[in-house]
Amino acid sequence: MKRIMSVFLAALIAAASALACPAYVYADSTPYVALGADLTDEQRSIVLSLLSVTEEELKSDTVITVTNAEEHQYLDSYLDASVIGTRALSSCKVTAEPAGHGITVEAHNISYLTPSMYVNALATAGMKDASVVVAGPTQISGTAALVGAMKAYAAMTGTTISEKALDGANDELVATGELAQTIGDAEKASELIAAVKEAVISNKLKTEEDIKNAIIEIARDLGIQLTETMIEQLVALMQKLAQLDIDPDTIVEQAKGIFEKLKSNGLDMEKYGVTKADEEGFWSVLAGMLRDLIAWFKGLFG
Repeated sequence: MKRIMSVFLAALIAAASALACPAYVYADSTPYVALGADLTDEQRSIVLSLLSVTEEELKSDTVITVTNAEEHQYLDSYLDASVIGTRALSSCKVTAEPAGHGITVEAHNISYLTPSMYVNALATAGMKDASVVVAGPTQISGTAALVGAMKAYAAMTGTTISEKALDGANDELVATGELAQTIGDAEKASELIAAVKEAVISNKLKTEEDIKNAIIEIARDLGIQLTETMIEQLVALMQKLAQLDIDPDTIVEQAKGIFEKLKSNGLDMEKYGVTKADEEGFWSVLAGMLRDLIAWFKGLFG
């Protein structure tokens, strides 16, 4: 009977995995490296060291180049040209991870964007289960690395990130950066954006009034004071994100570090209409099903 149970459970898990896994598969975990096109030889050496990649290893890695023109193409609508700069220098390494890993970001010499900001934006753009290392030769904004991470992920998965998703991710990133500067706390800004985004997507909020109320309530619970201008900016961002085909469970799973911190800080997402299944993700729900199934088998066969 134990053997029958084992086979049955294995089959159930395999079936669930097939349903939960994305359509693409990774051939291997070889890193994809995106380098700023304007790095000098000395700067390139510094960046590669911070990314833990050697020139020899680059020969077997997929290397992508990011130009300053591409930075301006994707970010001019949201960022001042002085933030983007005139040279593409920040670079990144993207490595595929097993399903359920989520997105993790480690940053070196990046002054404008925090790891949490990258995680939020990359999840919005559609990235799944990847570890990202971002680096600059000196303290720089890190905008080239954002574009590079998206290009690297698209190449890794053989997919194309939609213009709408890119636009939403870039808008989100910039709004978070501006909010962080205003309130003086980058992590709080990232947490607010993540929580509001999840509440808006989970509840399918569309109207300006509903989104505004969600923003005000979550900001109050996080102890963040927002001006009317900031609220209007966040409402516009959330209305844009609400139009994207984003799965709320995926957002939580990919940005799990942010949501775990929100939970540890006492923010109850159920209060905003986000169910436990949304918050904990598919695999937690599956684990509960398996526990119930095992209990049922034990009761059935003694």
